[in-house]
Amino acid sequence: MRIVLIGPPGAGKGTQAAVLSERLHVPHISTGDLFRDHVTRRTPLGRDAQRYLDTGELVPDTVTVGMVRERLARPDARHGFLLDGFPRTVPQARELTTVLAATGATLDAVLELTAPEDVVVQRLLSRGRPDDTEDVVRHRQRVYESRTAPLLAHYAGILVTVPAVGPVEDITARALAGLTEAGAA
Repeated sequence: MRIVLIGPPGAGKGTQAAVLSERLHVPHISTGDLFRDHVTRRTPLGRDAQRYLDTGELVPDTVTVGMVRERLARPDARHGFLLDGFPRTVPQARELTTVLAATGATLDAVLELTAPEDVVVQRLLSRGRPDDTEDVVRHRQRVYESRTAPLLAHYAGILVTVPAVGPVEDITARALAGLTEAGAA
């Protein structure tokens, strides 16, 4: 089962990815974790990424796609995965299609977690991180809407939308039911 998980910052993607990965017996692949791993190991891709991260700029798609391509080639991801944080744009989605097609694979579903903006803003502010000011958090919501939300139309045929408000177990149950109904689980 090959699933992409999308939703605005604070929708609970990391929480659900960890739970769903275990329940579905597929690896949770987070681009944030990939960046940290490559930077820590000082791989060529990590050194490229670090240059952009140091200046606060977005890491170019070529670097991100390279990391994802390498990770998806590992044995544990050959029969499925849960991608968290990639793709974030339609061009990245096209790159993912190309990466998967090279192995004869396709995505089974795109799981969208939704929550009202005020809910996700409060979730992020409650983490207490110094960089999580309300202005910054709301700006991240705008960036999500402009850059990532177009993926919803791109993936309309395999999109499973789940409300991400309530207890974690309830959200997980809705996600699993949606994936099952879509024939992806």
